[in-house]
Amino acid sequence: MRPETKYARLGRDRIAYQVLGEDPPDLVMTTGSFSHVDMAWEDPGIALFLRTLASFSRLIMFDRRGTGASDPLPLDSLPPWETYAQDLAAVLDEVASEQAALLAQVDAGPMAIFFAGTKPDRTSALILANATARYLVADDYPIGVPTEVAEAVLAQLDQFWGTEPMVTMQAPSRAGDERFRRWLARFQRTIASPRAIQAFLRASFEMDASSILPLIQAPTLILHRRDCQLVPISHGYYLAERIPRATLVELPGTELTLFWETPELALDHVEQFLTGVRRVAQPTRVLATVLFTDIVASTQRVGQLGDRRWRELLNVHDELTRRLVEEFDGRLVKSTGDGILATFEGPGRAIHCAAALGEELAGIGVQLRAGLHTGEVELRGDDVGGIAVHVAARVMAAAEPGEILVSRTVRDLVAGSDVTLEDRGMYLLKGIDGDWQLLAVARP
Repeated sequence: MRPETKYARLGRDRIAYQVLGEDPPDLVMTTGSFSHVDMAWEDPGIALFLRTLASFSRLIMFDRRGTGASDPLPLDSLPPWETYAQDLAAVLDEVASEQAALLAQVDAGPMAIFFAGTKPDRTSALILANATARYLVADDYPIGVPTEVAEAVLAQLDQFWGTEPMVTMQAPSRAGDERFRRWLARFQRTIASPRAIQAFLRASFEMDASSILPLIQAPTLILHRRDCQLVPISHGYYLAERIPRATLVELPGTELTLFWETPELALDHVEQFLTGVRRVAQPTRVLATVLFTDIVASTQRVGQLGDRRWRELLNVHDELTRRLVEEFDGRLVKSTGDGILATFEGPGRAIHCAAALGEELAGIGVQLRAGLHTGEVELRGDDVGGIAVHVAARVMAAAEPGEILVSRTVRDLVAGSDVTLEDRGMYLLKGIDGDWQLLAVARP
């Protein structure tokens, strides 16, 4: 029997999910923007693949928001890509999964990388299938897709999504099967409309999780087809070189997914990998966005207001800070006297929190400067430490009054969101090696 489709909630949104199998370990299989948990079972190839996974795991599947059976999203203002890790967390909470292995295909790779980096305690293993940390070419990523090629792919989707010719792009090994071509076209139409798929893919082209790769702690298996045209195997090499102790397995074939072309090879590797994975210990380091704030000219304000009124102002500042950090799902680590140190799982939420805090305090005549950096932090009881904390403090010190400055790493992780950043050039940060590109938040 097919598993029952249920819903997890993330705010007002509902996320469709299914669970199949009972034995450990928990395994999440996601194909990102190309999923429909109900319709997938109509194809015997996918059904066999999923049942085989469930024979050695408790298999968890879900449709990310905006696709399949989950609630839609506004196409003109898609949330930052980091928020799709929240979809996964909501589903894991709903099915009472404390720790799971992640099998990410198609454009789910960056989301799984981000989740593994920010929630190492909930990630027992990471499997990336024909995945990439980013898609588009850049000076430090020459293997990426040129912009003109990306635009050509988007144009093809606009013309062919939900029609039989799309089979040559998605499943060329089945192009000669008329029944399959008709089914795949119908499957695509149930996933999302052509305009929605274009919007999701355009957002995917803005993703960049490359800075997170060295911070992955989970055992990692990389499966990549030797002749995959949409995501060449050079992307798999890049992942394997930068994720600590990752294992790369080259699979024959050209297809982007694992379902139809030599699926038995992929399934064998996944099973062997998962049965040898040990439970991850409680982490002492985690990927986080660090936010430092500071009240501008605080010494002068004390002289102007006097000690009593200054203490009252600080009390209002501290109360407002606690409320806003909690509202944006952050953790208030400590007060620095006339500012704060807080951490967030996602840089988008950290930026919005800093902006909201600046706007609220401006109403009582208080001006802030803020600095953000995303990197690996050390967990020290209730405190945090590590180079990422020092970098964020130095970024804040470089900010002008009323300015929110971020590092290039933050810029890479909020690409495609509604955050507008303005380049402020290269900086030397006191006590930190190298030149650092800093950017100012123009519009969160």
